[in-house]
Amino acid sequence: MAYDKTLAQKIEIDVVEKIQEKINENFIVLGEVVDKLVADYCKPLDEYIRYIEDILQDIKNPVTDIELDDFALNLPVLLYFTGEGQEALGIKEDISKAIRMEIYNQVFEATAGTIADKTATAELASQDKYIVNTAYTRAYKKIKLRMELGNEILQSVKKVISRRMAEYEMSRVDSYRIKGGS
Repeated sequence: MAYDKTLAQKIEIDVVEKIQEKINENFIVLGEVVDKLVADYCKPLDEYIRYIEDILQDIKNPVTDIELDDFALNLPVLLYFTGEGQEALGIKEDISKAIRMEIYNQVFEATAGTIADKTATAELASQDKYIVNTAYTRAYKKIKLRMELGNEILQSVKKVISRRMAEYEMSRVDSYRIKGGS
C-alpha cells in the first residue's frame, strides 16, 4: 500500500540514503552543466578576480597604486562583457522555459482523463525540459552573483584609491607645514 511510506510510519534510513544518493547523482550532472554555462560567460572575470586575489595574498608586497588603477580600469570592462553574456544566457533561459511549456501543453492537451491525470502526465513528459530550464536559471543567478561581487570589489578598490589620495594629500600638507611653507 502507498500509505506505508508516509511519515506516520517508521522512516527507513536505507530509503532516505537511496534518495540522497539519487539527489547527489543528479546534482553532479546538473552542477557540471551549470558550471560549464557559467564558465562560458565568466571565464575572463574569474581569471581576473583570481589575479587580484593573488596580488592581495602577497602580504610582503602591498598593492601598488598602479595595480589599483589597473583593477579600477579593468573590472568595469570585464563586468560589462560578463553582463552582456548574462543577458544572452537569460535569453536562452527564456527559450528553454518556452520549450518546456510547449511540451507540457501539448502533452496536457493530448492526454485523456482528469485534470490531475493530465497535469501529472504533462509534468512527467516535460521534466527533462524543466531540468534544462533549471540549469539556465541557476547559471543566470550564479553569473549575477559574480557580477555583484565583482562590483563590490570594484567599489572597494575605489575606496582604497580615495583613501590613498587623501593620505597623499595629508602628507603633502604636513610636509609643507614642516618645511615652513617653502
